[in-house]
Amino acid sequence: MPESQIQRWKRSWASFADRSDYLLVLLSLLIGVVVGLSVVAFILLTGRLAERMYPPDSPAWRRIFVPTAGALFSGYLLFRYFPNARGSGIPQTKFALFVRDGYISLRTVLGKFLCCSISLASGIALGREGPSVQIGAGIASVIGRRFGLSPANVKALVPVGCSAALAAAFNTPIAAVLFSLEEILGDFHAPVLGSVVLSSATSWMVLHLVLGDQPLFHTPAYNLVNPLEFGVYAILGVVGGLGSVAFVKLLLNLRLWFGKLPKSTVWIQPAMGGLALGLMGWFVPEVLGVGYGYVDRVLGGDFPVKTVAMLALLKIVATPICYSSGNAGGIFGPSLFVGAMIGGTVGGVAHSLFPAVTASPGAYALVGMGAAFAGIVRTPMTSVIMIFEMTRDYAIIVPLMIANMISFAISRMLQPEPIYEALALQEGVHLPKSETRRESEGVRVSAIMDSEARPMAPETGIDQAIAFLDEARVNSWPVGTGRHVHGVVNVRQLHNADHVSTVGDLVSHHGAYPHSHGDHHVTHALDRMRHEGLDALAVVSRADIHELQGVVTLARILASYGIEGRLSAVSPGWADSE
Repeated sequence: MPESQIQRWKRSWASFADRSDYLLVLLSLLIGVVVGLSVVAFILLTGRLAERMYPPDSPAWRRIFVPTAGALFSGYLLFRYFPNARGSGIPQTKFALFVRDGYISLRTVLGKFLCCSISLASGIALGREGPSVQIGAGIASVIGRRFGLSPANVKALVPVGCSAALAAAFNTPIAAVLFSLEEILGDFHAPVLGSVVLSSATSWMVLHLVLGDQPLFHTPAYNLVNPLEFGVYAILGVVGGLGSVAFVKLLLNLRLWFGKLPKSTVWIQPAMGGLALGLMGWFVPEVLGVGYGYVDRVLGGDFPVKTVAMLALLKIVATPICYSSGNAGGIFGPSLFVGAMIGGTVGGVAHSLFPAVTASPGAYALVGMGAAFAGIVRTPMTSVIMIFEMTRDYAIIVPLMIANMISFAISRMLQPEPIYEALALQEGVHLPKSETRRESEGVRVSAIMDSEARPMAPETGIDQAIAFLDEARVNSWPVGTGRHVHGVVNVRQLHNADHVSTVGDLVSHHGAYPHSHGDHHVTHALDRMRHEGLDALAVVSRADIHELQGVVTLARILASYGIEGRLSAVSPGWADSE
């Protein structure tokens, strides 16, 4: 090929790449195709492996051996080769989005695919949808970096991959878009909305081309028998909310317990969860795996009430054990299972008491799925649309809305911290709240902070610290060593420090302290200053609140609004001079 032709092609591509909007559209289509094929492969591989591990009429001992061995093998792989592939994938994806500028390594994507395939096929009571989201986000991140996109554009592609993955995993393209906006981004007006929709639709088409138009569940048509049923659906919302709270609290507490075990046991902890599940599965095989097959039976009304009530309780215990012990897998699928069993129990009891005014128990199982999903995952809009897409029956919308909103309200009241934020906090990661994520305009703390500022050394004397604050014209300052913050001292503490000689004696080296993050809007920093009575805040990393990135002062915030004042005369090398 002539050299001039090659040069013209290179110039044409460079010109196209400069038009980032066009490139993002093209990459959204590409991500939709690649993620769709990857999720289809994930579904097929997991299913084929499960058939080999649990052949028809297999002996009962397999129900103990296979989950334990599968968890042991995948747990070792996670410990030795793929430490970032642990968990469900949703907190890890949000961490990558908000802390690492959308960076997810190809190694993590491959590890998530492999380890989840092994653990889920072995019968671990977790789901494939959460891992699919991290796989999709990772593929989008890798593609963005391979095309040489800026960190901001790579970050913009992460929710694009999330929606593509969920559309293929659940066969619900609209719910996939809503979840990416509602949970991952926390912003329904995100500028990447078009790309998210495009990738979701593309992935969904790939799913249908490969596997056909098969819904995830087969449900009979729903009909409201009597308006009094709305009262039963409200009761279902209450029970679903309480069940959701029990599920979340047990999972979080078990995770803390496993976290206190010696570090040397991390690689074998997943096998502990697999063994506990296997012992349950010895007596009740339906508790193994995500349980979609049994959910299908319950939705058809084919179940005894005592059995579904028992399965609801067992799953509420089994999934937290499997997740907290470090197995790779998500909680989407199990939350639907728990909801179906709770709904089947409530519907079965109501139908036996009031057969003339209540629908089939299967209808309540369907609504229960949405109620538990809303209570556990805390995405009420996504849960309503997701169940609607699964059934393709508009008549179920109103009962869904009633049960979902009640479940969501109860869950939020009894467990204020959503599960994914709570899981991130257990890892020491402070993800931005939804209000922070929606603040798309205005000055960020990172733009005005003093990135060269250093904390006071812990051995600084009280009188010396008071003199420093007076010279800097602030009433507080972080204390620490180098870039590591121990805490914050203020003028009041210093003047009342009668029995201590250094500022290090006034701070807790491991506790929480007033701080801000670089992606906070300056109004957030002002609110924190007002609440704490301070005029200087440490700006720290979301991955580690003791890692100092800078200091923001009231004077700098006022200056960002054009209210000129005297900026703090702080020596950037304070800690080094001590």
